[in-house]
Amino acid sequence: MSAVVALIDDLREESDELDALVGALEGPAWRAPTPAERWTVAHQIAHLSWTDEVALLAATEPDRFADEVAKALAAPEAFVDEAADALVAAHAPDALLARWREGRQRLEKALRDAPDGARIPWYGPPMSVASMATARLMETWAHGQDVADALGATRAPTARLRHVARIGVRARNYAYAVRGITAPEEEFRVELHAPGGGTIAYGPPDAAQRITGPLLDFCLLVTQRAHRSDLAVTAEGRDADQWLGIAQAFAGPPGPGRPPRAEQDGRR
Repeated sequence: MSAVVALIDDLREESDELDALVGALEGPAWRAPTPAERWTVAHQIAHLSWTDEVALLAATEPDRFADEVAKALAAPEAFVDEAADALVAAHAPDALLARWREGRQRLEKALRDAPDGARIPWYGPPMSVASMATARLMETWAHGQDVADALGATRAPTARLRHVARIGVRARNYAYAVRGITAPEEEFRVELHAPGGGTIAYGPPDAAQRITGPLLDFCLLVTQRAHRSDLAVTAEGRDADQWLGIAQAFAGPPGPGRPPRAEQDGRR
């Protein structure tokens, strides 16, 4: 089995896990607020459905996808929310769920059928099939965390988190650039403890700037699903410490992140 095929299999498994969480929900649960401001459970699934559809468009009709990029450039702060709002307004929960299921299956087929070396246009630089599958897995996991938080569910960490961590590490310089900060020239060492045992590592072993912690916590950090103060991720070195404060695995402007848990509890 090729690495790309295995990655797409992991994407399908991640989607299926979230599907199992929302598939049996009744109407009121779809309106439950999630940690993302103004977004309900329905908005989270609508966003994944919309993103899968534009990814499919990019993979199969790149000329038409250029129109989506133009929309994003015209309203960079609003186009994501507007797309989610439109789908939630237009679809009852069962129809929205069906649309997400169909869209992700079509995208999966397009990724599996893509020729070797294919490059898929995106909102930033073009992506390889592997990079697109990784990005979709990362988003599915992150928005799935929002849904789990809204429903009070606990998800067991899986080996698929290594893909989320990898994109978070690779997006280090992007996190600096999107904030107008010059990224450090030297590489960082990142050592993450996997839930089943063992260590996942990136960067030179002798690097002075080091990040260590549980794999799950690092993924929550780079997807901005938890505040740094609530996670067991530590930094050695000034540059590494700065990165932990700005890290993001997703494209687009810096996100607002999540407030510390104590602050959230104080609001209730």
